[in-house]
Amino acid sequence: MMPGATTRRPTVTIADVASAAGVSRATVSRVMNGRSTVDPAISARVQEAAIELNYRPSNVARSLSLGRTTTVALVVPDLGNPAFQQVLRGVSSAAGEDGYRVLVADSAEDPATEAAIALEARTRCDALILVSPRMPDSALDALLPDVTPAVVVNREVAGGAPSLVVDYTDAMVQVVEHLVTLGHRRIAYLAGPPASVSDLARRRGLAATTARYPDLEIVEVPTGSDIAAGHSAAPAVLASRVTAAVAFNDLVSFGLLAALNEAGVAVPSDISVCGFDDIELARYATPGLTTVAVPQEELGRHAWRELHAVIDNAAGAAETTRFGVRLEKRASTGPVPRDAVHADVSSTEATAPVMEATAEQEPEQAPAWSVEHGVPVLRRSADHVPLSRYDSGTALPTIHSPRPYLHPVHSLAGVPLTESGPVDHRHHYGVSIAVPDVNGTSYWGGRTFVTDVGPTLLPNHGRQTSVGTTIDPLTPNVLLDTVAWTDENGDPLLDERRRIGARLLADGWVLDWRSTLHAAHGPLEIRSPATNGRPGAGYGGVFWRLPIAASTRVLSVAGEGQDAAHGSTSPWVAFVQRHRDARGDERATTTLLTQTSPARHWFLRSEEYPGACPALAWDTPLHIPAGGTVETGVVAALIDRELDADQAAELATGLR
Repeated sequence: MMPGATTRRPTVTIADVASAAGVSRATVSRVMNGRSTVDPAISARVQEAAIELNYRPSNVARSLSLGRTTTVALVVPDLGNPAFQQVLRGVSSAAGEDGYRVLVADSAEDPATEAAIALEARTRCDALILVSPRMPDSALDALLPDVTPAVVVNREVAGGAPSLVVDYTDAMVQVVEHLVTLGHRRIAYLAGPPASVSDLARRRGLAATTARYPDLEIVEVPTGSDIAAGHSAAPAVLASRVTAAVAFNDLVSFGLLAALNEAGVAVPSDISVCGFDDIELARYATPGLTTVAVPQEELGRHAWRELHAVIDNAAGAAETTRFGVRLEKRASTGPVPRDAVHADVSSTEATAPVMEATAEQEPEQAPAWSVEHGVPVLRRSADHVPLSRYDSGTALPTIHSPRPYLHPVHSLAGVPLTESGPVDHRHHYGVSIAVPDVNGTSYWGGRTFVTDVGPTLLPNHGRQTSVGTTIDPLTPNVLLDTVAWTDENGDPLLDERRRIGARLLADGWVLDWRSTLHAAHGPLEIRSPATNGRPGAGYGGVFWRLPIAASTRVLSVAGEGQDAAHGSTSPWVAFVQRHRDARGDERATTTLLTQTSPARHWFLRSEEYPGACPALAWDTPLHIPAGGTVETGVVAALIDRELDADQAAELATGLR
């Protein structure tokens, strides 16, 4: 033998085991296949010989002996789609628990070859799972008898095989209802493959919602099912002048989002985007994608359970199993853009006086809260653009410290005066109580300032939960809420009583937010980055995040500009902004903020982004003893014109 050469170890055969155990090869085969007809003592002797010889049964020989391959075929239209990958994951994990493996075939969205691919895959396996087949009904009906046992996913069949279907019709209704609630009335549908049955189900949902809302218009854009198709559809979507787009699936949404970003179109400020499937990447898109969550992995696991029952000839295999969905509301959807809303945008003279509403005003013009699709909405009257909406915040990611908030807040002329989930600070949400440090828990979102370390992402995000939102029965312009603050472990930290009222001015309106924080569960220490070692960063309180505008000026008793107002105890601050819409038209607004409690220091920004709050803990911690309370709030006047410092001061005096 040459130096370094190795000899290949001979393969142990079933004959070797039979010889060592003193039995026939047929007996070894019966033992290896788990047959119960072999005497236990002989079976034990065979197994000992197999272990001693390190015998490995041949899967091919075993399959021939049993008449089974212990494999199943899974045929999908596009294995590159993460939704189908999730189905595969569910099938594989469930089948693996029963000793089966999965062979995967991809039909490449080609209905013409799908039946042949499925038939060939079935000849190599014990059973077949067809996922979202694209072939016509006649072809599917002809195929199923030749490939049984089989299960069909995302397609209901007349008989002969169990089927699992998702209620995509209801899913589309949920999506469109969400957009309608936000004010959208002209919506694009980026249609999927023409042969897709789930696409037809989505269209039924569109038909149901257009029948319910006569002023709703759906613009169909033939698209497809992948990212490239969504990207290519962007010009048609923009040309259609829609305010929202619903894509066939999340991949199409990703392509559309990318193309809109390249075109400088803001989502959702200029157009809202929704998807379908809620694949794992959807929540990580920029912005996070509003989409329909479909239980894809559970579909796969259930498909295997149905198929296994058929393989084993078990009774009770279901003919059709239906699955529901849920709508995941994220940052890619928002209120209809102002220039798309039919609002009164007649100009107001800059010299017009600022006056309180008088008794001569028509009663129906008084603001009032109502519940629309489960969401409290503030309107002047039923036919006016909402002045604001009160979002529960339950859908916010944990890292953003979920909390109820107002957004959008509009001027009477329909100009949005709040921002939600902006690119610069994703954890800013309209008007909310955001506090970075309450007994070490963050109710601000994002990173926490750590002494000697700096901004650090910590797992210390708490949650504010509405537990009693009601409209005052005597004064419908007042919304009342009881809010439970829990820490990052879900333990109660404090209770809040919240009152949000509204009234009209001659050329604007007033939003009055007042909160009482109650240390009902023990003493509280409220801190800020400033108290933790970051000078000037004393933020935390009722924080109002405004949108970035064409121009922003800040006025206060302390003087003009951010530097004068920031850190001051001015009784009021005003953001005077000029907003430019998609047509290039400009509108002027003034957002005047006054404090409800004894003067606190203002945390204010206008250069990096516009936002402000009366700080609860400016440069020293705020301590609340057990059982004690602290009051905080903001009274804001929202005016559809520019105010100067004198006009702002006069108006502020009447608000406090």
